[in-house]
Amino acid sequence: MKKLLADKVLDIKPSGIRKFFDIVSEMQDVISLGVGEPDFDTPWHIRDEGIYSLEKGRTFYTSNSGLRELREEICRYLNRRVHLTYDPNKETIVTVGGSEAIDIALRAMINPRDEVLIPQPSYVSYEPCTILADGVPVFIPLQPENDFRLTKEDLLKAITPKTKILILPFPNNPTGAIMERRDLEGIAEVVMEKDLFVISDEIYSELSFLENHVSIASIEGMKERTLIINGFSKSYAMTGWRLGYACGPEELIGQMVKIHQYAIMCAPTTSQYAAVEALKNGDGDVAIMRESYSRRRRYLMHRFKEMSLPCFEPYGAFYAFPCIKEFDMTSEEFATRFLHEEKVAVVPGTAFGDSGEGFIRISYAYSLENLKIAMERLESFVNKLRSEK
Repeated sequence: MKKLLADKVLDIKPSGIRKFFDIVSEMQDVISLGVGEPDFDTPWHIRDEGIYSLEKGRTFYTSNSGLRELREEICRYLNRRVHLTYDPNKETIVTVGGSEAIDIALRAMINPRDEVLIPQPSYVSYEPCTILADGVPVFIPLQPENDFRLTKEDLLKAITPKTKILILPFPNNPTGAIMERRDLEGIAEVVMEKDLFVISDEIYSELSFLENHVSIASIEGMKERTLIINGFSKSYAMTGWRLGYACGPEELIGQMVKIHQYAIMCAPTTSQYAAVEALKNGDGDVAIMRESYSRRRRYLMHRFKEMSLPCFEPYGAFYAFPCIKEFDMTSEEFATRFLHEEKVAVVPGTAFGDSGEGFIRISYAYSLENLKIAMERLESFVNKLRSEK
């Protein structure tokens, strides 16, 4: 059977997150701080709109690009939130989650051996999607001393004559890092000088705690060389609805629609009707969830300080990325021991790239009650490790 399988697929490693949580699934009474999924239910008025669409028999295919009404609402949303104007007919596509948008964007742009710059630590799908599109992933290690932001200098070092695309994953999973306007202006300068294209993954754009999210596409000269990817999973607690979108230049969106129509046909119709309601009337829900995440974030930073566990302050998404280098063990060893000895699941930093070694990812998309119990166990665990030295 193996001879029938594609070499590039065989060579891709399984997700480090899923590999670790196969172990978790077989254990009882574990507090999991590992999955990047909101603990909130989808707000009722959004669920109700999905139910209503079913009751009305709206169960047919939509256009390949998505419901026109939804595309129009997406464009209105981007206009009011990041001050960008897109054509809902030619510059917008609705996808099955942000993940599909990443996949089809790379497939639409990459020729064999084109290089794609991927800052790491970052979301696990960028590398395999690049490989599956016959591109070459080139990693840019993000540095803790820079608060895991991408710097102009590090970007310049990574560029070669084969570089075509920069993936910009901010607010960042797993670090919680953000890029402010002054950071993005430096990146934009390099991108324009070197004639690159940016895929800006802004799935956590509504979860920015320092300032309102700034899209690199809003910087002068960047809209025409940027694809914005976003979705409903994180902001509106709609992970299971599987709905995302992309906005960008007409020529690129047209080719993405072509791939999408052959591979997918259209995103789930029920989810699309619910998403219209989310964009029209969901700003208040987002604000409530964001404030709850921020309280949890502040609690974690306070507890890390109490237990003398170094962690830069995350200003985006719902993750913290504390450093565990003092314990002279790999991230996977630390996470494995913590799971078995204290029954708390976190993710090894190396699940997000080699530059994640020496860190663990803790998701605070969980109740404050569970976080308090988990932090008590983490404090006990690190104190035990220190006593062993």
